[in-house]
Amino acid sequence: MLSNVKDELNRFAKYVIQQSRANLTKGKKNSSKELYNSLDSNVKVSKNSFELTFLMEDYGVFQDKGVKGTKSNYLENKDSPFSYKSKGGKNGLKGMPPPKAFDKWIVRKGLKGIRNNKGQFISRKSLQFMIARSVFEKGIKASMFFTKPFKKAFKNLDKDLIEAYKLDVEALIKKSINNGN
Repeated sequence: MLSNVKDELNRFAKYVIQQSRANLTKGKKNSSKELYNSLDSNVKVSKNSFELTFLMEDYGVFQDKGVKGTKSNYLENKDSPFSYKSKGGKNGLKGMPPPKAFDKWIVRKGLKGIRNNKGQFISRKSLQFMIARSVFEKGIKASMFFTKPFKKAFKNLDKDLIEAYKLDVEALIKKSINNGN
């Protein structure tokens, strides 16, 4: 019934996802392509309502909004609802990220052969720990890869939806008149 509204919501979602993917690539936040490939949307339109849902890997929200660190913070994270805390709590991520989580990232980035201050090569396990501790203390810088295109497109969404709804109502009226004859 609301085909124009559905089309408009799909156009909006397609734009947001396309721009979000471009932002991930430009911001060099796309090493595994998992987040990039997980971006999706779902539009549901029924007789009396419509719904648009955006989908992405769980960690995408941390990449977008950022996470405040325990010792320092990026300026971009000032409005982030997320923070690392030693005990967790509301919107607090409990403890340091697991060092093992950085293993594949280290391999993809080709980080190896790093020497300590004595000139010895450090193990990958030590490197994992050092990166995890750094993320815990400094946080994750907000990239706004999703928020920026969403806000930009949302500014015109109400106007576009009203126009689409108007077209759907006109089509319904024409159909009713033609069926009445």
